[in-house]
Amino acid sequence: IPALSAVPVLKKQLSVFVILACHSSQSHALKQDSVVEDISTDRGVISFKVNRKLLAQKLLEPFEKGQDEKFGLNSELLNTLKRGTTLVEYSSPNIAKKFHAGHLRSTIIGNFIANLKQTLGNNVIRMNYLGDWGMQFGLLGAGFGQFGSEEKLKQNPLQHLFEYCGSSLFLNHVLVLQVYVRMNKEAEHNEDMKQAARDFFKQLEQHESQAVSLWQQFRQITVDEYQHIYKRLGVHFDIYSGESFHQDQAQEVVQQLQSQGLLKTSEKGTGVVDLSPAGDMNSVCTVLRSDGTTLYITRDIAAAIDRKEKYNFDEMIYVTDKSQVNHFNQLFQILLVMGHSWADRCQHVPFGLVQGMSTRTGEVVFLEDVLDEARARMLHNMSQAKTTKEMDNPEDTAEKVGISALLVQDFRGPLLSDYRFDWDRMLQAQGDTGVFLQYTHARLCSLLQRNADIDATTFDPSLLLEQTSMTILQHLLRYDEVLYQSAQDLQPKHLVNFLLKLCHLTASAHRELLVKGSPPDVAQARLRLFRGSCSVLANGMRILGMCPVDKM
Repeated sequence: IPALSAVPVLKKQLSVFVILACHSSQSHALKQDSVVEDISTDRGVISFKVNRKLLAQKLLEPFEKGQDEKFGLNSELLNTLKRGTTLVEYSSPNIAKKFHAGHLRSTIIGNFIANLKQTLGNNVIRMNYLGDWGMQFGLLGAGFGQFGSEEKLKQNPLQHLFEYCGSSLFLNHVLVLQVYVRMNKEAEHNEDMKQAARDFFKQLEQHESQAVSLWQQFRQITVDEYQHIYKRLGVHFDIYSGESFHQDQAQEVVQQLQSQGLLKTSEKGTGVVDLSPAGDMNSVCTVLRSDGTTLYITRDIAAAIDRKEKYNFDEMIYVTDKSQVNHFNQLFQILLVMGHSWADRCQHVPFGLVQGMSTRTGEVVFLEDVLDEARARMLHNMSQAKTTKEMDNPEDTAEKVGISALLVQDFRGPLLSDYRFDWDRMLQAQGDTGVFLQYTHARLCSLLQRNADIDATTFDPSLLLEQTSMTILQHLLRYDEVLYQSAQDLQPKHLVNFLLKLCHLTASAHRELLVKGSPPDVAQARLRLFRGSCSVLANGMRILGMCPVDKM
């Protein structure tokens, strides 16, 4: 299989090329059969032309047997992939800060990777590792102590927490006055505030009941609000974990590092691990503050060890922005020097930044503003379009299409690249957009629905031999290759570009291969081809995290 490669769809002749290195003394007689209808040679390359009728028959067979969702997944190529338990850590917002574009990207990219791995037969664990511990909670707790009210928190927790503590993100931007921001500013110039924050965090680390109780309320209120937004995005998690789960284990990690002789003390009194190749403290990673409290990376080390013990994963994938590349390099290095060889099967998927993400009212503060604006703009565009069908819930359709537009804009290029957010280009109905994907799917659903009375069980593949049909079949034949490529580098761009190309080919076929007015057997064959395109389009869209609409 690795020696074979499908010809790009632009080639007019469906062929498979194999380079054969033969001794000159050998002669090979290659004969035609039911699969190969023509064999030709040119400059050491042997071309096999596949039987078109057989291709159409075999390729579209699953769509008669109701195996639409399994199309392409049983290929020899995909069987070469390793399967097992995959743990994907993504989204992972920081409870005491706003949900910025970086966490939006982590959320949708991680969701794509989890969907892809699950589609390919892996047991996937979807984990949201919340930033629910650390010095920001010292600021938040000390701030609440100064500006907040326990009574109001009990009466109306969400309103009060966001009014006074601003621990997170998704509420209407009216509730922007946040204690965290206020405390952060005050602490810059006020040593008493800084000390109060340090004292509160110390109380948390020592499990003082009042501090822990307040922290638990902050965390739960925020998680509840996150879930509301995740539901809109079509994202779910199996586990909501967080740094707080590993605070005690982090101290155990420090003891292990000490007992293994890996923990050194710096001139500043902090605990460090020497990662320099020469062992000359040229490259160190700090794992302990001078006051004995742990850091983010210490808790990450503890979390990784705990997950391996708990879930026995075969691979673990972290999805964060590219500013954390060094952090994960250090994390994996420390795990390896501690003797955890499975750290080689941990991977960091970094991504670039989104520039210029703003709404009509100005710079974006909340993710909810972005989703609301995408829905509102899409609703407006749909109301202006002459082709828009009447639907039961136009707001729901606009939401799904708007989110698809966000996803395609984000996924079209390499993940590591920064890109500029562009509302107008993103929501265009024509061109390579998420709107175009949804429009094509809805159009195919409409065609299949209008012709539901045509008997689809009988099918003559010899009626699909013209070039337009062959080009689509040849493209569908590449679906497993695209999934394979996506599994290799975890980049969504391969699948996005495959689906966009499928939509362009289908649009041409829609014009050229008419169903209405064609003889029944021709109509049946063409509907089978369109059903295949519709199914593969829907399957691919779901992997990307979209919800296909059947009317727009």
